[in-house]
Amino acid sequence: MTLVSTDRAVAQRLFLAREVALRAGAVQRERYETVLAIASKSASIDLVTEVDRACEALIVEAIRATFPADAILAEEGGVGAAEGALFRWVIDPLDGTTNFAHGFPRFCVSIGVERAGERTLGVVYDPLLDERFETVRGCGAWLGSRRLAVSRETQFGRGLFATGFPYDVHTSDDDNLEAFAAVVKSARGIRRDGSAALDLCYVAAGRVDGYWERKLHAWDVAAGILLVEEAGGRVSDERGGPVDPSGRELVATNGSLHEALIERIQRRGSR
Repeated sequence: MTLVSTDRAVAQRLFLAREVALRAGAVQRERYETVLAIASKSASIDLVTEVDRACEALIVEAIRATFPADAILAEEGGVGAAEGALFRWVIDPLDGTTNFAHGFPRFCVSIGVERAGERTLGVVYDPLLDERFETVRGCGAWLGSRRLAVSRETQFGRGLFATGFPYDVHTSDDDNLEAFAAVVKSARGIRRDGSAALDLCYVAAGRVDGYWERKLHAWDVAAGILLVEEAGGRVSDERGGPVDPSGRELVATNGSLHEALIERIQRRGSR
């Protein structure tokens, strides 16, 4: 069994999202561990390569050709469509650029689609492991033909968590270090892999029990949030309230460990 949608408009966009994710992933596989042109954006550690831009162009051009009335929000500036569009695509063409630039094998393509402002479908593709995570609202979260479910862990001390650090970590006191210390002292382990989209997929798949991060962007989390929710997990801000759609503050867990993770994150000093 695989993910299907009976909503024709959604099914059409899921088909295209799958297709362009695989095509962009193929570009990333081909260019992995080759010589790259690398530039910085907001900070010296916020990188972009010609592969980011090529993958974004590939995805955006396909969307414009197939669904010209849809809106687009993409990390490297590929935007399009008129005001008031029913559907909006939210795209990170290469999530984990720093990893990719260093030859560290943790990166992916992330594509989310909203309908009338509601997260509706998501596709995240890891080209090196050839794993395609996908979801449609109300239809579950899937990895290929396997339906995903979050972990059943209830003991924080047995939990494995993931997190990350913002690009302004060199200059800002709001750096996640105190929260990291609070969690690492009481959990089985923490992983910091450098791809928010894959971290959220791993919560959905039960590979990690929870994930938190700050100062993300909508394209980092658009697909992953829905994957976690459709796999039975919980996503919120750091106080347990509704998650910020922009991804500026996010906690995602299996649900059972949500309050315990939030409690440890809030132990840090004032921002």
